[in-house]
Formats: sequence, structure tokens, C-alpha cells
Amino acid sequence: MSISENLATIKSALPKEVTLIVVTKTQSIEKILEVYHANHKQFGENKVQELLAKYEQLPKDIEWHLIGHLQTNKVKYIAPFVHLIHSVDSFGLLKEINKQAKKCNRIINCLLQIYIAKEETKFGLDFKEAEGLIHSKDFSELQNINITGLMGMATNTDNKEQIGNEFHSLSLFFNKIKELASFNLQPEILSMGMSSDYRIAIKEGSNMIRVGSSIFGERS
Repeated sequence: MSISENLATIKSALPKEVTLIVVTKTQSIEKILEVYHANHKQFGENKVQELLAKYEQLPKDIEWHLIGHLQTNKVKYIAPFVHLIHSVDSFGLLKEINKQAKKCNRIINCLLQIYIAKEETKFGLDFKEAEGLIHSKDFSELQNINITGLMGMATNTDNKEQIGNEFHSLSLFFNKIKELASFNLQPEILSMGMSSDYRIAIKEGSNMIRVGSSIFGERS
């Protein structure tokens, strides 16, 4: 099937409350435009350099999501336009996003990345660290960020029960922090699930999925 047919197949099967972020990592401008012309405008990139290049070349009504690990020294490049940062994994990073957002006279929406996998290669806060951050005085003073939810990645395994349990743990924590809502903490998004496991994620409460290879085909 074509890219647009793959996109249509996935979107037609999604519950209406689930938002699809199309992951464009390593994909050409031509392929991304095929998705765009199929009336989809929410894209996710892993690396700042690649995101900047594509932002310059593609239509400006695209919502760009930074979904990969973000270094503090790269925040300034995406602060003027990024729609949502999925991968906030430290207070230091959040503080820098707040600083750069203030310079741009905007509030940047962010997700706290929570570590739920049994893999050392993945980033994220554990539940205790995330709660500590949310309850801290320093967090309450950040005026130019809004934590709109959580993001997590399950272990890369064929064990569906393990994946389900990891997503379930994040879903429970998400429900817990919803009760702590404040001016800069308004949790509405639970970003879980990629091409290999988004169906499990949706069953466990995900309302935002990040899908690339199921749309574009496997990366060569």
C-alpha cells in the first residue's frame, strides 16, 4: 500500500480521542508531503537538527513535536515554533525550556518523560522523581511552560504482557497527577505507543501515539 493508504488505514481504526503523531525521522520531504497532502499535519521528529531542516522546507501550518531526547543547549533552536516537547526528563531541561519560551514570549507545552521500560538505553524520570519535580517550589515558579501530560516508552520486547503492564503503570500514574493540576500542570495527554505496540498502549489509556514505520515502511 502507499503511504497515504497506510495512513488512512491506521487513522480509520483509531478511537476518536487518540491523536496520531506521524514520526518523520529520516524520511524525505517528498514522503512527508504525501502525508501532509492527505490532510495530516501533526509530525514528530527525534533530532533537533533534522527538525530544523524540515521546518524550513515544509508548510508552516504543521504542528511539530520533538519526541526524541533533547539536550539543553538545543532548546533555543526549536523554542520559537515547537508545538509540544514529549521528552522532558529533568528539571534542568524544563528550566531551560522555560527560559527560552520567555525569550520567545510564549508558553511551551511539554510532557514529562517517565521511565517505565526495563532498558538502560531509554531516558526518563521515575515516578518518585516526577512527583518531586511537580511538588517543588522551583517548578511552581515556571511561568512559560505547561506540562500537558506524560510520555513513556515500553521495553522493546515481544512480551505483550510486559508491555501492557508497563503502559498500565504509567496510566495509573497519569490519573494520579491529574489530581494535582495547577496553572502550569494541566495533564490531558498520555503519549504511549509506537508502530510495534500502539494497540496495547491504547488499551491501557494512551490518547496520543507516535507512528512512523507502519506508515512509511521500515527504515532502510
